[in-house]
Amino acid sequence: MDEARARDVLAAAKVLPGPAEDARLIALGENAVFAAGELVVKVGRDAELLDRARRELDIAAWLAGAGVPAVRAAEPEPLLTEGHPVTVWHRLPDPVRPAGPRDLAGLLRTVHALPAPPFALPPRDLLDGVERWLRLAGEAIDPGDAAFLRERRDGFAAAAAALTPRLPPGPIHGDALPRNVHVGPDGPVLVDLETFSADLREHDLVVMALSRDRYGLPAEAYDSFVSAYGWDVREWEGCPVLRGARETASCAWVAQHAPANPKALSEFRRRVGSLRAGDEAVRWHPF
Repeated sequence: MDEARARDVLAAAKVLPGPAEDARLIALGENAVFAAGELVVKVGRDAELLDRARRELDIAAWLAGAGVPAVRAAEPEPLLTEGHPVTVWHRLPDPVRPAGPRDLAGLLRTVHALPAPPFALPPRDLLDGVERWLRLAGEAIDPGDAAFLRERRDGFAAAAAALTPRLPPGPIHGDALPRNVHVGPDGPVLVDLETFSADLREHDLVVMALSRDRYGLPAEAYDSFVSAYGWDVREWEGCPVLRGARETASCAWVAQHAPANPKALSEFRRRVGSLRAGDEAVRWHPF
């Protein structure tokens, strides 16, 4: 789904007070995210994401009831417009500063203290999207690379299922990065709730460990995260397994953009090459 298609869906959904062409595109990935006035609208890539969109709205309502600082929905149910799920959200105030690792750690401590919600949360299946992302990549990527990632997926899925956690399992954010925190006038707020799950709390902590090792997060920034949360997941023997699963998923995620974006193809090749070589020192670039 490109921007033009997303705008067509946005116009057809008729959820904005003004013309869809006046909305500002602020993100384009699994969802196209548009801002207009006091609203933010997310247009999902395809109908397969409808259940996830519905669950994200349920999660937003649950977090609101629990008093957790998080983005709030403006409409309680998703629309399915021309085969695309559409959800509507209240726009957050402008940020007062960029979010940092300590902001994220504080919100994760709050989330990790929550009991289970009154509805079922799925497990955090990091690898669930790999097949779909590789299918979307199609002939843009080497078939051998796709087969390699499928084999890695299967191996890490089995290894993850056998892990013994250090922390009690329960609700997690699922994509715990500072980019999913918005620091407004009232403090840090969680955004992008669609990966909320019920699983090992370690999933949320491995994300930042991987950011340090693969994406160039400075050691002192990672240390501030650990200090604010209270534990370093790298001390846990299961950390390499969850890290490997997340690396596999992150590599496949980039692949879906390769048919239309040469930079995505280049980044995919960098990532898959480092995984094939077993080189954990190769720097990956955020995409």
